Amino acid sequence: MMRSMPEPDDLIERCRRESLALLERNLVPQGILAASRTAAAEARRYTRIFGRDAAVCVFAMCGSGVPALERGAVASLDALAAQQAANGQIAKYVDPEGRDADFWYLGCIDATLWWLLAADHVRRCAPGMQDRWSREIERAVHWLQAQEHQRLWLLQQNEASDWADIMPRSGYVLYSNALWYAVKTRFDLPQAEATRHHFNHLFHPFERDLSEYRRARLLQHYARRGQRDPGLYLSFVNFASFGAEGDVFGNLLAILCGLADDTAAQRIARTIDGAASAEPYPIRVVLHPLSREDELWRPYMARHEQNHPHQYHNGGIWPFVGGFWVLVLARCGMRDAARDALRRLAAVNALDDWRFTEWLHGRTLAPMGMAGQSWNAATFLLALRAVEGRAGRQAGDVFVLPPCA
Repeated sequence: MMRSMPEPDDLIERCRRESLALLERNLVPQGILAASRTAAAEARRYTRIFGRDAAVCVFAMCGSGVPALERGAVASLDALAAQQAANGQIAKYVDPEGRDADFWYLGCIDATLWWLLAADHVRRCAPGMQDRWSREIERAVHWLQAQEHQRLWLLQQNEASDWADIMPRSGYVLYSNALWYAVKTRFDLPQAEATRHHFNHLFHPFERDLSEYRRARLLQHYARRGQRDPGLYLSFVNFASFGAEGDVFGNLLAILCGLADDTAAQRIARTIDGAASAEPYPIRVVLHPLSREDELWRPYMARHEQNHPHQYHNGGIWPFVGGFWVLVLARCGMRDAARDALRRLAAVNALDDWRFTEWLHGRTLAPMGMAGQSWNAATFLLALRAVEGRAGRQAGDVFVLPPCA
């Protein structure tokens, strides 16, 4: 007999309780693990403290009012800081016992960005934390600044070296530079407005005005030649290539980090919604998956049979990114749509008796990846705060994830 689904508001409340419980279960003394302990998770190193995963969780854990989660937020950042590289880079993940730190094949740029944002969040919101990690923050900022173009003021990176770690985005990458702008505004780093200017010209080169800087202007000309405005920022721009596949996460972060003005934010939200990317569950992370025939296809995308079209980073449904979709809808004043998306986010986390699955096939909806994903729970809680009106912007705080409960 099929188990009946709870009423919508009951489902949201149940998901809130299950999310808090999952985060507590996934805690170890050193911080928050990426996923629940299973044989499969152990084999794939998901039972580690990941820079990006843990940092996203910190936004929900710090200010939650749950003592174990409050402590776990600080412990997670401590564990990552303890194994910071000598050059300032934060690892992709660290072993909870401190025996291993992994920095990925081509370097993992976004772990450092997320760690900085989470550290700043804790320093602002948790009593007695204002001066914590000062030395580690300084080193992390210096590592990132060493990778910044000195006229465009945008980060440069290798392909397959951020959260979408088997996608061919490289050069100037939308997702990473949205986070970089957020870091700059939170830590009052130089050239933040120049970063914002070049971000909007380079990743959306479809307006009439072009950059004064010649090399930026040439990149814009190449990226828009023969192209129609897709209604989104491009996923990346490089010397001889660019990404028009429709990077949902990067575009959502551009809104949440304060890079998209209200007109652009509404355009992005309409484009994503018009592609039915959040149906039946939020949200597919690519609107136009890359096929083997696409010039951007890389052989490594078929690694583990994982990144074929409509799978994994290439068009799979990622519930944790669905939480950011709810935040954007709330940010854009689409309250009813945000509430509806929150219900569907609760429903996808509830599948298979609250599996909190990592991702689902974009077409078949088959649950894939690891169960018990911590950041699914965290971004649901953040989304719930936003829908309930408890998300807001602190004075001078451009990164508009909920600052505190």
